[in-house]
Amino acid sequence: MTLASFLERVEETTRTVELYAPEPLPELAEHFERGTTTATYRSLPAAASGGFLVVLEDGDFRASVDLATARQFLEPPIAHPWAEQFVGSAYRQLLEVLENTSISALTRRQLLATARDIEHRAWHAGRGTLRVGFQDFAAYEDQLPVYDRLARETALDIHVYARADWTAPVDSSPTIHAETTEEIGTFWFLVYEDGGESFDSSALLAREDDDGTYTGFWSSDPELVADLDTYLVETYG
Repeated sequence: MTLASFLERVEETTRTVELYAPEPLPELAEHFERGTTTATYRSLPAAASGGFLVVLEDGDFRASVDLATARQFLEPPIAHPWAEQFVGSAYRQLLEVLENTSISALTRRQLLATARDIEHRAWHAGRGTLRVGFQDFAAYEDQLPVYDRLARETALDIHVYARADWTAPVDSSPTIHAETTEEIGTFWFLVYEDGGESFDSSALLAREDDDGTYTGFWSSDPELVADLDTYLVETYG
């Protein structure tokens, strides 16, 4: 078992993203035309307002969202985990539509926005375990204020994993795991286990590709999240 095997597990499902609009939307389509996910343009009359995106899973309807919301995927909003704007936000709706879908050419901004949604769930619940892989500690240093507050103001058990190239501050609240394995330096992940007391458990896993973008997915599937959490505990502590 490896982190890559979880990515392969999600890629086993074939999905189609259908974009309904008066004009083609190549800037959106290129994000979904990867691997086992295909993107198809469906024409709407010019008089039609907006448009919408539909996700099919193995040919069956899964979910849909309007194109105004879908366009946020290109340049998503970034907020702190404790910001109330997450509740009922358009971007959260989009994440729910696209969950369990392997997506390539993801940017760091897109992943950070998705990570913030998971951190918000953890903040709101105030308990459980949050495991975060930053690839390297330079990335974690940028997020120190966020994770210090999460650790101070909640009962979350926070574990941070990164390549062993940094010495943690003596007063660091999260548990630091300095690792030397290649996959820790290759994958960005967040896994939040709520302890089975609510429906907030969720995970993000993304592999950095040679061009600096990422291929990954996010999920709130309880079994997948639990399996990923178990793998991290058994492999890295």
